[in-house]
Amino acid sequence: MVLVSVLSGCGNGDSLERFDGPTMGSRYSIQYVRHSATPGPNALQVEVENILAEVDRQFSTYRSDSDIERFNALPANSCQLMPGPVLELVRVGEQLSVQSDGSFDLTVEPLLNLWGFGPQSREENVPTAEALAQVRQRVGRGHLRIDGERLCKDAAVEVDFNSIAAGYAVDRIAARLQALGIDSYLVDVTGELKAAGHKPEGAAWRIALEEPRDDRRVAERVIEVNGYAVSTSGDYRRYFEQDGARYSHTFDARTGAPVLHNLASVTVIHPSALMADGLSTLLLILGPERGWDYAEKYGVGVFFVLRDNDRFIVRTNEAFERMTGGKTQ
Repeated sequence: MVLVSVLSGCGNGDSLERFDGPTMGSRYSIQYVRHSATPGPNALQVEVENILAEVDRQFSTYRSDSDIERFNALPANSCQLMPGPVLELVRVGEQLSVQSDGSFDLTVEPLLNLWGFGPQSREENVPTAEALAQVRQRVGRGHLRIDGERLCKDAAVEVDFNSIAAGYAVDRIAARLQALGIDSYLVDVTGELKAAGHKPEGAAWRIALEEPRDDRRVAERVIEVNGYAVSTSGDYRRYFEQDGARYSHTFDARTGAPVLHNLASVTVIHPSALMADGLSTLLLILGPERGWDYAEKYGVGVFFVLRDNDRFIVRTNEAFERMTGGKTQ
């Protein structure tokens, strides 16, 4: 992912604990300040991994027995009882779709598979117009509805929560840490982050925002975070080139195709990791002009990196600077 934590040594007194492990095809890591009354890392790791396992059972598109994949396998005009968190995230997706005029959509999994980026992909390739038109008949939030505790569909749509599930997991973990009396922590799930409090010596949690390069990892800027989540979406980790054009895994549901603008990455800072995760994707889809206007309209703190030939141009707004305390590097 495009975010990495920047660590420093501990001072005296309370200890800085850390543990990590695999999740969602990537990694998670937890750092927290341990007081005398708070759990040790072994006990806390069990709590965290229970949350991650539940999220995986509900939202994973890489296991056929998850709640959402069982729904995705159903034909048109079907309904399925769903746990509350699934319905909650469907509603969040609906909100983001409405606010982006349909560019953001949770039902783009058939498009991801068609272009070679999804869990059932065969190869990365530009599809024919006929194949694209056929798949687009199974894409669109309008085909979904919530009926009590059931999720229903009137077309054979497939829902993909990859744009918001990791952020949701971060919020769940952060809430559990708070409930256990841990008020200083840095939670990272597949690169989606949330930080609160300070390290034992009083230093802030510092996060490096990577330059959007696919050849090496370079910090574009380092920010201090307290009480906020940070999410970055970019077009440079997963893409392919064909006939001189570059196609990334970021899709505009209105066109059924990857975005082609020069906005290389978007970092969002927000109190909710779920919303930061979804908004970073939404803004990357909208692009440098529409995305910027959206951020200003809704007061979203953003850090844009745009491609300009062989260099990058950075643009941040007042909300981002306010929530990160201004430039630190």
